[in-house]
Amino acid sequence: MSRVLGEVVGRVGEEVQVERGPVGPVQFWRGHSRYVVGELLDSWVETAPWWLRDAGTGGASADLVAPREVWRVEAVRAGRSRMSFAGVYDLSWDASGNRWWLVRVHD
Repeated sequence: MSRVLGEVVGRVGEEVQVERGPVGPVQFWRGHSRYVVGELLDSWVETAPWWLRDAGTGGASADLVAPREVWRVEAVRAGRSRMSFAGVYDLSWDASGNRWWLVRVHD
């Protein structure tokens, strides 16, 4: 089971700070907690659903159709045992806004 995090200004997710290495995220901060990425499980590129349109212009806004990079990572809160407390998180890079989002937490 997984849960999608709350919607923020038309986007789903929670803004987080991410340190990115050569192949993807290596750690991220959620509030005051730091999470260390133990394993990169998957990555992909996605665009927003086609039905999200800008009603004022009749077309999709550039922000909505801009592709986002998403990484599914196994991470653990710093100082905890990976074997006991690891979780799976989906982190999304929004290049148009120059921001990272935590979009899903998997149980």
